[in-house]
Amino acid sequence: MIQKNKLLTLEPFNSYYLKSIWKDGFSSKDSEWAKWNAPYFDDYTPYSTFSNFKHSSIAEYLLSDSCKCICVEKRAIGMVSKNWIDKSTRWLEIGIVIYNSNFWHGGIGTQALKMWINEIFTCYPELEHIGLTTWSENKRMMHLAEKIGLKKEAQIRKVRYFKGEYYDSVKYGVLRDEWHMQYKN
Repeated sequence: MIQKNKLLTLEPFNSYYLKSIWKDGFSSKDSEWAKWNAPYFDDYTPYSTFSNFKHSSIAEYLLSDSCKCICVEKRAIGMVSKNWIDKSTRWLEIGIVIYNSNFWHGGIGTQALKMWINEIFTCYPELEHIGLTTWSENKRMMHLAEKIGLKKEAQIRKVRYFKGEYYDSVKYGVLRDEWHMQYKN
């Protein structure tokens, strides 16, 4: 577990950060983070070399405007993302992954997600709602969402089938005014 008071920043991805993310998150056949990040899609791909990874669609996505790198004292440890469900109706969802489990349970995810929500509400003044979707087996993500003030908005029962069991899809969200009342800038 890493201490909470470490300098944390959200940075645009670059080749240096990509290499760290590849080492921590995509160089092994059995990455712990992949067991929790929607494993029912069965789309995790390990890359034996950084060269293969940097030419992948995952690297392309990380380098896009949809993602920022979570850095702790300039070390890349994860990512935050934003994706439009429907841009014309201003429906946006966010996500977070910390690839190295040594950085779990130290408050970094909490701090990073709060920073990300602040940044999105600042960059998109017309946006009234930010959502986050997880699954019922990811207790840490549900706890994080509730801890920072997102409200559970939906629980769609038994729609995620994984390893012989059904799980729920769980949706959280926060409105701009709720966020600003909780975290006055």
